[in-house]
Amino acid sequence: MWERFSYYGMRALLVLYMVDYLLKPEIAHDVWGLATLKRGLEAVSGPLGIQPLASQIYGLYTGLVYLTPIFGGILADRWIGRTPTVILGAMLMVAGHFMMAFEHLFLFALVLLILGNGAFKPNISTQVGDLYAPDDLRRDRAYSVFYVGINVGAFFSPLVCGSLGENVGWHYGFASAGVGMAIGLATYLAGLPRLPKQQFQDPPVEAGKPANPDLRKSLLGLAILLIPSTLFWAAYEQQGNTIALWIEHSTDRRLNLLLWQGEIPVTWFQAINPLMIFAFTPPLIACWSRWAKVGREPSTIGKMSIGCVLLALAYLVMAAAAWSSASASASSLWLLLYFAVLTIGELYFSPIGLSLVSNVASNNGSAASGPACRTRASSCFSPRSELLRHARSILRDRFCAVCCRTRRADLACDYPIDATARICDAPAAMTISAPAIARSLTNSVRSALSARSR
Repeated sequence: MWERFSYYGMRALLVLYMVDYLLKPEIAHDVWGLATLKRGLEAVSGPLGIQPLASQIYGLYTGLVYLTPIFGGILADRWIGRTPTVILGAMLMVAGHFMMAFEHLFLFALVLLILGNGAFKPNISTQVGDLYAPDDLRRDRAYSVFYVGINVGAFFSPLVCGSLGENVGWHYGFASAGVGMAIGLATYLAGLPRLPKQQFQDPPVEAGKPANPDLRKSLLGLAILLIPSTLFWAAYEQQGNTIALWIEHSTDRRLNLLLWQGEIPVTWFQAINPLMIFAFTPPLIACWSRWAKVGREPSTIGKMSIGCVLLALAYLVMAAAAWSSASASASSLWLLLYFAVLTIGELYFSPIGLSLVSNVASNNGSAASGPACRTRASSCFSPRSELLRHARSILRDRFCAVCCRTRRADLACDYPIDATARICDAPAAMTISAPAIARSLTNSVRSALSARSR
């Protein structure tokens, strides 16, 4: 949540900050490296004014934000692990946000934010996936709930950071984003004991047999998925660029509430998207659940395709707004319709894509994700232990709902697992309280010991 608070708070201000303040000639010459960057961009695009240059920098920033998670994932999987990488990324982002308060460090701050996001973003999402078995049908819905959680931060950040940046000072807005990221880092460190441990050992394989026979096929599928994903997010991220400029210059932002009249700040419109995510996610998940019961729930690829179509429709709405108000400011109702269609498309595309990639990584990646839960509850416990065989028999016959969330395939089951209580989500009639389970285990152990002594 706090990481999204920092990211979306900064994104809501970035283009406006550059266009309305930083890139003005009297300020721009103080920014270290800006002249060199501008010359490089103009060598490709031709002469750039203030607004085109701001959009180019914004495009580079957001593009690298989406590219660097590839390297953050490699760093975590092959060298230092997901948890240290998440912590490193959070620390870099905290430093980057506070550096944004100094004009001359602007480009260096963006570099730290890009590197920090690359380290943080992929690994925090994968850790959510680790809470569920790869074939758990609740994975898509879990990522949707996770998506609501991070959008709590995305909702409040334009209201807090945006208000400070527009009304008090740009630097206060960026500093507040840094404070939010620092709170997020502290929260993550406090919750570390509850996360599953990451393993680095490769699972044993038979001689001459490839470790991941389906890995090439999965990577090919992800490469194909990269094309629509790139186009989707390139269009989606215009909220912080062309849409923000449209709101500032071409939208009627006046508000009359009888007792109060005023103008809505530009950055506040960035809160509409996460607010609609709160509103639309529960009914959408309910619809998917009902469709799943009758076998009509769209597949993962089907959901993502629907998301792409809806995103295209959202920008057709904005095209209609431009055509209908060419000579005057457009009504803010056009933006409400745009955000509504875009949000539904995002819910069909983004959390489902996260779930798909996490599932592929769990099944075909390194041993860090662990083996899938493949055995039934009747073989939850290791057959090598006589004591556990006695306990397993009792639990199987009477409760059926107890199993261990471990990384050993012979100690796993394919019932959906509650990662906190470590109790399977079996039907209510088949569950029992933890004290009763403990008593049954104790009795089974005593019986086994008595049998062995005889």
